[in-house]
Parts: sequence; structure tokens; C-alpha cells
Amino acid sequence: MAAVTPSQFLIRSSPHNSLPSLIGFRRTHLGLEPKLVARGIGWKSCERRRGRKEYVTKKAAERGWVVRCTAEGMEKGMLMRGRAGEPKITVPERFKVVTLLALVMCLCNADRVVMSVAIVPLAAEHGWSNSFLGIVQSSFLWGYVFSSVIGGVLVDRYGGKKVMACGVALWSLATLLTPWAATHSTLSLLAVRAFFGLAEGVALPAMSTLVSRWFPINERASAVGISMAGFHLGNVTGLLVTPIVISSIGISGPFVLFTSLGLLWLTMWGYGATSDPRESHLISQSELRLIQAGKTESSVRNGKFLPLRLLLSKLPTWAIIFANITNNWGYFVLLSWMPVYFKSVFDINLKQAAWFSAAPWGMMAISGYIAGVVSDYLIKAGYPLTLVRKIMQSIGFIGPGVSLLCLNHAKTPVAAAMFLTAALSLSSFSQAGFLLNMQDIAPEYAGFLHGMFWNLFADPIRRKGNLVY
Repeated sequence: MAAVTPSQFLIRSSPHNSLPSLIGFRRTHLGLEPKLVARGIGWKSCERRRGRKEYVTKKAAERGWVVRCTAEGMEKGMLMRGRAGEPKITVPERFKVVTLLALVMCLCNADRVVMSVAIVPLAAEHGWSNSFLGIVQSSFLWGYVFSSVIGGVLVDRYGGKKVMACGVALWSLATLLTPWAATHSTLSLLAVRAFFGLAEGVALPAMSTLVSRWFPINERASAVGISMAGFHLGNVTGLLVTPIVISSIGISGPFVLFTSLGLLWLTMWGYGATSDPRESHLISQSELRLIQAGKTESSVRNGKFLPLRLLLSKLPTWAIIFANITNNWGYFVLLSWMPVYFKSVFDINLKQAAWFSAAPWGMMAISGYIAGVVSDYLIKAGYPLTLVRKIMQSIGFIGPGVSLLCLNHAKTPVAAAMFLTAALSLSSFSQAGFLLNMQDIAPEYAGFLHGMFWNLFADPIRRKGNLVY
């Protein structure tokens, strides 16, 4: 199984791993700590106790409120005096970052799926053959394979924020140009789709790097689960929204809609995210300490280049590569051909095919998050990291294999949707397997490794998968 855990990846305890319990709020499974913010505070007196400074206002003391400041400095806005029953809970910055990542991953896949649905009426309008449909579907991957590796290098060098923003801007432009290119010429369509893949190739490496920067190791599975839940919900969004918009506005409607959503996301991303938590002016000191304490020594770059030759000489590296190839073959075949499968095998219309295709992806989003939560729970409970990764990966491969074998016996679209739902739901456990193992073996080069493993080795398999139906 694809799991590697060098000894230096063990989490060391730190006196700053957790804050003093100021209020009886419980942490979530992500370790998110609510904080209370109140109104104006006037500092009246100061005294020193047991090496700590304590600032206590007269009125706060009367109400039983005590605000402490450690020798390292108190967080501004951590706790302030206010009326009883009027506490304000702030959201940790890493939760904001993972929410924006989930939204952009949703947009990433929705933009991709739009063409999988719109290609059916486009083929009818222009008289395209099934073989040409396969070429159009695979043209996305012509650009994707190059940008994923190059994008991973750029992410590691310039940070996930800038690279992700550039990718969203460029793929939104390509999305807008797609219907025009389809009516202009087949060469224009193939060129725009390749450019679209070139722009989208940076999304997953950027997501992987940002998660490794913003989350301690015992929260990464849940963070990846949330991000990839958005990725899978993008399939649902694209499959359900596209037929409705096409029937109401026309073929160009969904392309314009998702382009607009991409520009809206860019405005939020520019203000609400940074490439590294240490660069954020919004993060609290306690949250920053929690993130840094939960990282390994190798998470900090030492200025050296990635020892690629050494990495490729190790058997676990090739286990990750083959896990990628196996996972991506099934994933992209189903992503590209599921609507066509329901329409051609069960002779149902486009809207019905979209609904039957959307259900498996929706369940995959939920099960992927559950896999992340369970994985983090097992790690926090003391189970070896390698064992947890292997368990998740075993479920992610054996479950879909059995489900797809049963698909051969489906006689109705409902039965087929059930087997496909089981296959995709169980395959999402791989997110807590090989996908996170890339961050385990070299978190400081997560973007490059994600691009290389996810695309350079697996992309030829995906391109053949787009042509096999």
C-alpha cells in the first residue's frame, strides 16, 4: 500500500499545543477553537503571578472575568469584556481557507463537467461522431498534463494563493470562449479545451500545498475531505445546473454562468487567503502556534532541491504512482462518460441522465469527508499513520472494484445508479490514502509531487480512458 511515514514526521508535544481553557467551549474534530470578542476594555491594574502577567479590570473581576496574557504576548481580541449573553465567536482562519478551497474545487469540476453535458446537444447540432466526442473530451488533458507538473513547481516557489488565482482567471476565460470555439471550428474548440486543461492543471497541486501549509498533520485528512467534497459536488452542480440553463437560455448559458462565478470567487480569494499562515494578518497567535506545533520538521524547506532521484528509487513512491494510475482511470472514465452511459444504455433523456449521474458524485462528497474524519480520529487515537493510510486505501480500491463488477448485472437506471454510487463513495476513501501520503513523505514539496504523481504518470491512462467508451 502507498504509505510512508519517516520517523521525523512524528508530532512532538509542545507547551503551546493548546490554549488555557478560558471558556467551556469544546473543540471540533478539526481542532477549531472558538474565541470570544467583546467590547471596549479598559486596563486598570497589573500584577505578576507564576511567571505570567495578569491584567484584570475592576469590573471584569467583579463579574468573574479574568484575562491572562502569557509571556509570549496576548492575542488581540481573544477575550474581551461585554454584556452577559453577548459573546461573539470568531472563525479560525484555516477554516476560512479550507472553505474557499472547497468552493474553488467545486467550481473547477463544475466548469469541467459543463462540457460533458453540453457536448450531447453540440454533437447533435454539428453532427459529431462518437470518436470525435472522445477526442474533444481528451483534449482537456493535453494541456492538463503539462501544467500540473509545472504548476506544482510554481506553487512550491510562489505560493498557492497566486498560482490558484491565476489558474481560476485563465480557466474562467477558457470556459467563456468554449461555445464560441465550438461554432467557429473544430480546431478552435480543441485549442480552447487544451488551454482550459492547461489552466485547471494547477488547482489540485495548489490545494495540496495550501492544506499542508495551513493544517497540522492530524487535521489534514479532514481538510482534504472538505476540499475534495467541493470537488465532487462540482460534478453534481455541473450535471444538474447545465441542462436547466441550456433549456432556458441556450448552450452558451452555463458557460457564461460559471465564468461569472469564477470572477466572484477571485474577489473573495484575494482578501481572505494567504499562501502561508505566517503571512496572514488575520490569524491569531494561538492558532498559528497550533498549526506550527502540528507540523513535522521536514515541513520547513531548507533551501535544497527535491531529491527526485532518491525519491524515485523508493518502492513506496512507486506504490503512490500506481495508486494514482488505478484511481484516475476509474474516476475520469466515469466523470466523462456517465451521462452518455445512461443515455445510450437505458435510452433516457439528457435531464434524466444528469440526475442519475449526479447522485453518485453527491454521495462521494459526503463519504470523502467521513473518510477524512475517521482517518484523523484514528491518528489522534494513537494508531500508526502508515496503518491508517493503508486501511483507507484498501477500502478505496476493493470497494469500487466489487461495486463495478456488480454494475454488469444492472437492468434499470436506478440499479445502475446505486452500484455507481457505492463505487464512487468507497473510492473516496483513497483521499485519506495515497492522496495524503504525498504530503506525508515530503510536505515541503507537496505541490510538485502532487502534480507529478497525479498527472505526469496517470495522464496517459486518463486520456485512454476518455476514448474507450
